[in-house]
Amino acid sequence: MKSRVLRYIQSTVAALILVFAHAFNAHAQDSRPTSTNVLILVGPSTHPPGTHEVAAGARLLAHCLSHAENVAGIQAQVVSQWPEDRQSLQKVATVVFTGDRFPPEEMPDHDRIMGELATMMDHGCGLVCIHYSTGLGANHVAPDGDHPLLRWMGGYFATRCPHHQSIARIYTAATIEPTKSDHPVLRGWKSFTIHDEPYIKNYFGPNGPAATVTPLATSMLPPESPQKEIVAWAVSRPDGGRGVGIVMPHFYKNWRVNDLRKVILNAVVWSAKLEVPGEGVKTAPPDLSQFEPVAVEPRPTSSK
Repeated sequence: MKSRVLRYIQSTVAALILVFAHAFNAHAQDSRPTSTNVLILVGPSTHPPGTHEVAAGARLLAHCLSHAENVAGIQAQVVSQWPEDRQSLQKVATVVFTGDRFPPEEMPDHDRIMGELATMMDHGCGLVCIHYSTGLGANHVAPDGDHPLLRWMGGYFATRCPHHQSIARIYTAATIEPTKSDHPVLRGWKSFTIHDEPYIKNYFGPNGPAATVTPLATSMLPPESPQKEIVAWAVSRPDGGRGVGIVMPHFYKNWRVNDLRKVILNAVVWSAKLEVPGEGVKTAPPDLSQFEPVAVEPRPTSSK
Protein backbone atom coordinates (compact mmCIF):
# COMPACT_ATOMS: atom_id res chain seq x y z
CA MET A 1 0.00 0.00 0.00
CA LYS A 2 2.79 2.40 0.98
CA SER A 3 4.71 1.69 -2.25
CA ARG A 4 1.58 2.38 -4.28
CA VAL A 5 1.06 5.72 -2.51
CA LEU A 6 4.73 6.55 -2.99
CA ARG A 7 4.55 5.83 -6.71
CA TYR A 8 1.44 8.01 -6.95
CA ILE A 9 3.19 10.88 -5.20
CA GLN A 10 6.28 10.53 -7.41
CA SER A 11 4.22 10.49 -10.60
CA THR A 12 2.23 13.53 -9.45
CA VAL A 13 5.40 15.47 -8.60
CA ALA A 14 6.92 14.55 -11.99
CA ALA A 15 3.79 15.74 -13.77
CA LEU A 16 3.82 19.02 -11.85
CA ILE A 17 7.50 19.56 -12.71
CA LEU A 18 6.69 19.08 -16.41
CA VAL A 19 3.80 21.54 -16.18
CA PHE A 20 5.92 24.17 -14.44
CA ALA A 21 8.83 23.64 -16.89
CA HIS A 22 6.48 24.08 -19.86
CA ALA A 23 5.01 27.24 -18.35
CA PHE A 24 8.49 28.63 -17.63
CA ASN A 25 9.69 27.96 -21.18
CA ALA A 26 6.56 29.53 -22.63
CA HIS A 27 7.07 32.62 -20.49
CA ALA A 28 10.74 32.83 -21.48
CA GLN A 29 9.84 32.65 -25.15
CA ASP A 30 7.09 35.25 -24.76
CA SER A 31 9.55 37.60 -23.02
CA ARG A 32 12.10 37.43 -25.82
CA PRO A 33 12.24 40.47 -28.10
CA THR A 34 10.01 39.92 -31.11
CA SER A 35 11.79 42.44 -33.29
CA THR A 36 15.19 43.96 -33.92
CA ASN A 37 15.11 47.76 -33.66
CA VAL A 38 17.15 49.81 -36.11
CA LEU A 39 17.39 53.56 -35.58
CA ILE A 40 18.18 55.58 -38.73
CA LEU A 41 19.10 59.17 -38.01
CA VAL A 42 19.03 61.73 -40.83
CA GLY A 43 21.51 64.52 -40.26
CA PRO A 44 21.68 67.98 -41.85
CA SER A 45 22.53 68.18 -45.55
CA THR A 46 22.94 71.05 -48.00
CA HIS A 47 23.71 69.06 -51.14
CA PRO A 48 21.70 69.76 -54.28
CA PRO A 49 18.73 67.60 -55.31
CA GLY A 50 19.66 64.19 -56.64
CA THR A 51 22.85 64.05 -54.59
CA HIS A 52 22.92 62.62 -51.09
CA GLU A 53 19.11 62.86 -50.62
CA VAL A 54 19.79 61.73 -47.07
CA ALA A 55 16.15 61.72 -45.93
CA ALA A 56 14.86 59.83 -48.96
CA GLY A 57 17.77 57.41 -48.72
CA ALA A 58 16.95 56.78 -45.06
CA ARG A 59 13.29 56.11 -45.86
CA LEU A 60 14.30 53.78 -48.68
CA LEU A 61 16.69 51.90 -46.40
CA ALA A 62 14.06 51.54 -43.68
CA HIS A 63 11.58 50.19 -46.23
CA CYS A 64 14.05 47.63 -47.56
CA LEU A 65 15.00 46.46 -44.07
CA SER A 66 11.38 46.12 -42.96
CA HIS A 67 10.42 44.28 -46.17
CA ALA A 68 13.48 42.06 -46.54
CA GLU A 69 12.47 38.77 -48.13
CA ASN A 70 14.83 36.58 -46.10
CA VAL A 71 15.38 38.43 -42.80
CA ALA A 72 12.40 38.76 -40.50
CA GLY A 73 11.53 40.95 -37.55
CA ILE A 74 13.37 44.19 -38.33
CA GLN A 75 11.68 47.40 -37.25
CA ALA A 76 13.42 50.45 -38.70
CA GLN A 77 12.63 53.93 -37.45
CA VAL A 78 13.71 57.07 -39.31
CA VAL A 79 14.26 60.24 -37.25
CA SER A 80 15.79 63.65 -37.87
CA GLN A 81 16.34 64.43 -34.19
CA TRP A 82 17.97 62.33 -31.52
CA PRO A 83 15.29 60.59 -29.41
CA GLU A 84 14.49 62.14 -26.03
CA ASP A 85 13.48 58.81 -24.47
CA ARG A 86 16.62 57.14 -23.12
CA GLN A 87 14.77 53.91 -22.44
CA SER A 88 13.91 53.57 -26.11
CA LEU A 89 17.61 53.83 -26.94
CA GLN A 90 18.31 50.76 -24.80
CA LYS A 91 16.22 48.70 -27.22
CA VAL A 92 18.14 49.81 -30.34
CA ALA A 93 20.29 47.09 -31.87
CA THR A 94 22.13 49.38 -34.28
CA VAL A 95 22.20 53.04 -35.31
CA VAL A 96 22.52 54.08 -38.96
CA PHE A 97 23.58 57.62 -39.86
CA THR A 98 23.03 59.59 -43.07
CA GLY A 99 23.90 63.26 -43.52
CA ASP A 100 26.64 65.69 -44.46
CA ARG A 101 29.42 64.60 -42.10
CA PHE A 102 28.89 62.57 -38.95
CA PRO A 103 25.49 63.93 -37.80
CA PRO A 104 26.10 64.15 -34.03
CA GLU A 105 28.93 66.59 -34.75
CA GLU A 106 26.59 68.81 -36.81
CA MET A 107 23.59 68.82 -34.46
CA PRO A 108 22.95 71.42 -31.75
CA ASP A 109 22.65 68.91 -28.87
CA HIS A 110 26.05 67.41 -29.67
CA ASP A 111 27.18 66.72 -26.11
CA ARG A 112 24.03 64.85 -25.12
CA ILE A 113 23.97 62.79 -28.31
CA MET A 114 27.62 61.84 -28.12
CA GLY A 115 27.29 60.93 -24.44
CA GLU A 116 24.25 58.72 -24.98
CA LEU A 117 25.75 57.24 -28.12
CA ALA A 118 28.91 56.37 -26.18
CA THR A 119 26.80 54.54 -23.59
CA MET A 120 25.05 52.60 -26.35
CA MET A 121 28.37 51.67 -27.94
CA ASP A 122 29.75 50.57 -24.56
CA HIS A 123 26.83 48.17 -24.31
CA GLY A 124 27.51 46.65 -27.73
CA CYS A 125 25.14 48.62 -29.97
CA GLY A 126 25.98 48.59 -33.68
CA LEU A 127 26.86 51.58 -35.84
CA VAL A 128 26.70 52.13 -39.61
CA CYS A 129 27.61 55.34 -41.45
CA ILE A 130 26.74 55.87 -45.11
CA HIS A 131 28.64 58.13 -47.55
CA TYR A 132 29.30 61.60 -46.11
CA SER A 133 28.12 60.61 -42.63
CA THR A 134 31.49 58.81 -42.39
CA GLY A 135 33.09 62.26 -42.53
CA LEU A 136 34.76 64.38 -39.86
CA GLY A 137 36.27 67.83 -40.18
CA ALA A 138 39.19 69.46 -38.42
CA ASN A 139 36.79 71.06 -35.91
CA HIS A 140 35.54 67.61 -34.86
CA VAL A 141 38.78 65.80 -34.12
CA ALA A 142 41.80 66.11 -31.88
CA PRO A 143 44.98 67.49 -33.49
CA ASP A 144 46.30 63.95 -33.86
CA GLY A 145 43.05 62.80 -35.52
CA ASP A 146 41.61 60.94 -32.57
CA HIS A 147 37.82 60.60 -32.42
CA PRO A 148 35.37 58.00 -31.07
CA LEU A 149 34.60 56.92 -34.66
CA LEU A 150 38.06 55.35 -34.81
CA ARG A 151 36.91 52.97 -32.10
CA TRP A 152 33.22 52.70 -32.95
CA MET A 153 33.60 52.28 -36.72
CA GLY A 154 37.30 51.68 -37.28
CA GLY A 155 37.94 54.75 -39.44
CA TYR A 156 36.45 57.82 -41.09
CA PHE A 157 36.57 60.14 -44.09
CA ALA A 158 38.75 63.12 -43.10
CA THR A 159 37.57 66.42 -44.56
CA ARG A 160 40.06 69.30 -44.50
CA CYS A 161 41.92 67.86 -41.53
CA PRO A 162 45.55 68.84 -40.93
CA HIS A 163 46.46 65.32 -39.77
CA HIS A 164 45.07 63.63 -42.90
CA GLN A 165 43.54 64.49 -46.26
CA SER A 166 40.94 62.13 -47.68
CA ILE A 167 39.76 62.69 -51.25
CA ALA A 168 36.21 63.24 -52.52
CA ARG A 169 35.86 63.05 -56.27
CA ILE A 170 33.17 61.86 -58.66
CA TYR A 171 34.26 59.07 -60.98
CA THR A 172 32.45 58.22 -64.19
CA ALA A 173 33.13 54.52 -63.69
CA ALA A 174 34.51 53.23 -60.38
CA THR A 175 34.64 49.45 -60.09
CA ILE A 176 33.91 48.25 -56.56
CA GLU A 177 35.38 44.86 -55.69
CA PRO A 178 34.56 42.68 -52.67
CA THR A 179 37.62 41.70 -50.69
CA LYS A 180 38.72 38.09 -50.36
CA SER A 181 37.25 37.51 -46.94
CA ASP A 182 34.54 35.35 -45.40
CA HIS A 183 32.97 38.33 -43.64
CA PRO A 184 29.14 38.08 -43.51
CA VAL A 185 28.67 41.53 -45.09
CA LEU A 186 30.25 40.15 -48.28
CA ARG A 187 27.55 37.54 -48.79
CA GLY A 188 25.54 37.54 -51.99
CA TRP A 189 27.03 40.46 -53.94
CA LYS A 190 29.65 40.74 -56.61
CA SER A 191 31.81 43.49 -58.12
CA PHE A 192 29.99 46.37 -59.78
CA THR A 193 30.90 49.54 -61.65
CA ILE A 194 29.26 52.76 -60.63
CA HIS A 195 29.15 56.46 -61.49
CA ASP A 196 29.56 57.87 -58.02
CA GLU A 197 31.83 59.49 -55.44
CA PRO A 198 33.47 56.74 -53.38
CA TYR A 199 35.79 58.52 -50.97
CA ILE A 200 39.39 57.43 -50.99
CA LYS A 201 42.37 57.85 -48.65
CA ASN A 202 40.05 57.25 -45.71
CA TYR A 203 41.64 57.54 -42.27
CA PHE A 204 42.08 54.45 -40.11
CA GLY A 205 44.51 55.82 -37.55
CA PRO A 206 48.18 56.78 -37.71
CA ASN A 207 49.24 53.19 -38.41
CA GLY A 208 46.48 52.25 -40.83
CA PRO A 209 43.60 49.85 -40.16
CA ALA A 210 43.74 48.11 -36.78
CA ALA A 211 43.64 44.34 -36.52
CA THR A 212 39.95 44.56 -35.63
CA VAL A 213 39.13 46.29 -38.95
CA THR A 214 38.16 44.18 -41.96
CA PRO A 215 38.23 45.83 -45.40
CA LEU A 216 35.02 44.85 -47.20
CA ALA A 217 35.29 46.58 -50.57
CA THR A 218 38.09 48.23 -52.51
CA SER A 219 38.46 50.17 -55.73
CA MET A 220 41.48 50.98 -57.89
CA LEU A 221 41.41 54.77 -57.77
CA PRO A 222 42.04 57.39 -59.01
CA PRO A 223 42.06 56.23 -62.65
CA GLU A 224 45.20 58.20 -63.58
CA SER A 225 47.22 56.74 -60.70
CA PRO A 226 45.31 53.73 -59.39
CA GLN A 227 45.87 52.27 -55.97
CA LYS A 228 43.74 49.81 -54.05
CA GLU A 229 41.57 52.00 -51.84
CA ILE A 230 39.26 50.81 -49.07
CA VAL A 231 35.73 52.11 -49.71
CA ALA A 232 33.83 49.93 -47.19
CA TRP A 233 35.05 48.39 -43.96
CA ALA A 234 33.83 46.71 -40.78
CA VAL A 235 35.06 46.54 -37.22
CA SER A 236 34.31 44.06 -34.44
CA ARG A 237 34.77 46.06 -31.25
CA PRO A 238 36.08 44.78 -27.89
CA ASP A 239 32.76 45.87 -26.30
CA GLY A 240 30.98 43.32 -28.49
CA GLY A 241 29.55 45.91 -30.85
CA ARG A 242 29.99 46.10 -34.60
CA GLY A 243 30.62 49.09 -36.86
CA VAL A 244 30.59 49.57 -40.63
CA GLY A 245 31.59 52.49 -42.86
CA ILE A 246 30.43 52.62 -46.50
CA VAL A 247 31.41 55.72 -48.48
CA MET A 248 28.65 55.46 -51.12
CA PRO A 249 26.20 56.40 -52.61
CA HIS A 250 26.57 60.05 -53.54
CA PHE A 251 23.87 59.96 -56.20
CA TYR A 252 20.42 58.92 -55.01
CA LYS A 253 19.83 57.03 -58.26
CA ASN A 254 22.50 54.53 -57.22
CA TRP A 255 20.21 52.99 -54.61
CA ARG A 256 18.92 51.11 -57.68
CA VAL A 257 22.25 49.27 -57.96
CA ASN A 258 21.38 45.88 -56.50
CA ASP A 259 24.90 44.97 -55.36
CA LEU A 260 25.50 48.32 -53.65
CA ARG A 261 22.14 48.16 -51.93
CA LYS A 262 22.91 44.62 -50.75
CA VAL A 263 26.24 45.71 -49.25
CA ILE A 264 24.45 48.35 -47.19
CA LEU A 265 21.59 46.06 -46.12
CA ASN A 266 24.03 43.30 -45.18
CA ALA A 267 26.01 45.81 -43.13
CA VAL A 268 22.99 46.97 -41.15
CA VAL A 269 21.81 43.42 -40.50
CA TRP A 270 25.29 42.30 -39.41
CA SER A 271 25.79 45.34 -37.18
CA ALA A 272 22.49 44.47 -35.46
CA LYS A 273 23.93 41.00 -34.70
CA LEU A 274 21.48 39.21 -36.96
CA GLU A 275 22.49 36.40 -39.30
CA VAL A 276 23.20 37.58 -42.83
CA PRO A 277 21.73 35.01 -45.24
CA GLY A 278 24.12 33.17 -47.55
CA GLU A 279 22.62 34.99 -50.53
CA GLY A 280 22.77 38.32 -48.72
CA VAL A 281 19.75 40.36 -47.67
CA LYS A 282 17.23 40.05 -50.47
CA THR A 283 14.76 42.81 -51.38
CA ALA A 284 12.65 43.76 -54.35
CA PRO A 285 14.15 46.60 -56.45
CA PRO A 286 12.76 49.79 -54.89
CA ASP A 287 10.86 52.52 -56.72
CA LEU A 288 13.04 55.47 -55.77
CA SER A 289 10.31 58.04 -56.40
CA GLN A 290 8.07 56.69 -53.62
CA PHE A 291 10.48 57.80 -50.89
CA GLU A 292 9.99 61.51 -51.64
CA PRO A 293 13.40 62.61 -52.88
CA VAL A 294 13.85 66.23 -53.84
CA ALA A 295 14.83 64.96 -57.29
CA VAL A 296 15.46 61.60 -58.91
CA GLU A 297 16.61 60.81 -62.40
CA PRO A 298 14.14 58.69 -64.37
CA ARG A 299 15.06 55.17 -65.30
CA PRO A 300 16.69 54.97 -68.74
CA THR A 301 14.28 53.80 -71.41
CA SER A 302 15.30 51.22 -73.97
CA SER A 303 15.36 52.38 -77.59
CA LYS A 304 13.39 50.40 -80.17
